[in-house]
This record gives sequence, structure tokens and C-alpha cells, in this order.
Amino acid sequence: MRRKYLATLHGVTKRNVIAFYSGWLQKPGIRTPDFEINDAKMTGFMTVINKLDRKLGLDLILHTPGGEINATEALVNYLRYAFNGDIRAIVPHQAMSAGTMISLACKSIVMGAHSSLGPIDPQVGGAPAHGILEEFRKAQEAFKQNPHEAKAWLPILEKYTPTLVGKCERAVEMAEKIVGSWLETGMLNGQADAVKLKEKILEEFGSHKLSLDHGRHFNYDKVKAIGVTVERLEDDAPLQDAVLSVHHAFTVTLMQSMATSIIENHIGSAFVNQMAIPPQLQLPPGIVQIPNSPVPGPRSGLPIPPPTNEPTEPASQPAGS
Repeated sequence: MRRKYLATLHGVTKRNVIAFYSGWLQKPGIRTPDFEINDAKMTGFMTVINKLDRKLGLDLILHTPGGEINATEALVNYLRYAFNGDIRAIVPHQAMSAGTMISLACKSIVMGAHSSLGPIDPQVGGAPAHGILEEFRKAQEAFKQNPHEAKAWLPILEKYTPTLVGKCERAVEMAEKIVGSWLETGMLNGQADAVKLKEKILEEFGSHKLSLDHGRHFNYDKVKAIGVTVERLEDDAPLQDAVLSVHHAFTVTLMQSMATSIIENHIGSAFVNQMAIPPQLQLPPGIVQIPNSPVPGPRSGLPIPPPTNEPTEPASQPAGS
């Protein structure tokens, strides 16, 4: 069903389609690096870009909580190289944090009334870098004005490592520099007010003081008001039907299988990460385990299998990632 609807979406847009899905919402009690954007995802994208007609550009469907900034930078640079910058992001539900960074690196973003982007303020040790810097500066000011009362800050400051503040400053600078460069060379390229728009976008998406929470959801209206080049999914009925069909097919897969993330294109090539389970454990009812099989890719020499609607048979042994 996923491959059927990916092919249908390609028929609507006449562009390459790659879906990048994470199962963090479908597996809320599980913690795994597979949910996040990391360096391991590069292999998946290399696999699914192989044999695509790159002149058609790319519609990149994103459903991700985010991930590592360095891995995100490398992935965006590769995608821009592969498709000569002709990339449109489609967000059927959520593309948060680094997923928002990828979206802002595209020429435009397609969002529905139910779609969300999120703040891109970097996190250091699970805490917002902007928040740590603001807290540290408040403490500095308190010690200047009233050193005696400022002693209340000592238990907080003692938790800071010697290099934490510097690390936060570099993380903030890096995020703004990377996304700012992508905006200049992509979405805002050629616009008369590009510099002003870039600063506004970076401020609205990057300031922890404005967003207040790293998990804040920015809907279509908010994103449009900020100045981002965004298209409303509901304005194109055939596109909406195809995108939501893809989204529901991937959601069902992530709910009813051991898959943790899926990168898949419209010609049937996929790269799937799965949870490994001990042989002594039985799968819960309704969970289908996908059998181990070689993943076709640029170095495998294996043919890419055609799309199929045949049901997957349960494996006789646990599948790894």
C-alpha cells in the first residue's frame, strides 16, 4: 500500500518522491536512535536516490522529531547536490526541530491544516542552548547587582560544566549560520527583501525566548505569517488525497510492525530500520515482523524489487536493523 500510494503521488506531481518517516509517535514507550536524524540515515538516502531521474526534482515527505545538527547539515548538502537544489518539502503531520531545518532548506513547504513545524533552537544535553545562556546571563547580572542574594544561583551554576556556556554559544551560532545560508541560497534566493525575511525567520524559529518551548507547534498560518514560502495542501485536492494516503499507509506500517524508521521512494526502493527482539519474546497481537532481506542500494548490485501489494509473511527469526 505504501508503494502504491507513493507511485500515485509521483503520478500527480511528476516529480521524484521520497518519504522519510520516523515511528516516534507510534512507539511512544521506546527510546532508540533510529527515530532521529543521524549519520546512519545517509546510507538510506543513498539507497533510495539510486536510479532516480534526478532531473525531475524531489518532493521530500518528512515526518520526524528531528535529530543531530551535523547529520542534518550533511544530509541537506547531499540532497541539494543530488537534485540541484530542486527540493520541495511536504509535511503531512510533523517535521520538528532538525526536520524543520530540512524543510527551510527546500524551495517551498507544503503543509495541511493539521501539519506542524517547530523551533530550531539547538539543544545541548537535552536542554535548550538559548535557555542555558539566558539563565547564565541572569546569574551574572544578579552577582553584579547584589552578590549576597545572588548566592541562590550557586546550586544551579554548580551543575554547569566548564565548557557548557561556550558550547551553547557555538551551537546557537552554528544553527543560525547553517539555516541562514540555506534560506539565502534556496527559498529566499532572488527575493528583494531576502535579508529582512531571513532575519525574521531565524528569529521566530530560532529564539527560545519567543517560542518558549522546543516542542512548540507552528501551524500553516503561523509559518505563512513568518514569511516562509509555504503551500496549503488543501488547495490541491488530488495532491492532498495522494499525500494523506501515503501518510496513513506509513503510519499503519509503523504501528503494526517492528519498523522504527522508513526511507522509501516511488519506484519501490526502501531502507528500513527495525527493532531487534530477543528470540524468547513473542510479538504482541497485530504486530507483523518483516523478514530479513538484503536492501537494494548503490553498492549492493541487487535489482530493486517492483512494488507489490502482497502481504508480508511473519519471519521465523528476529529481524535486526
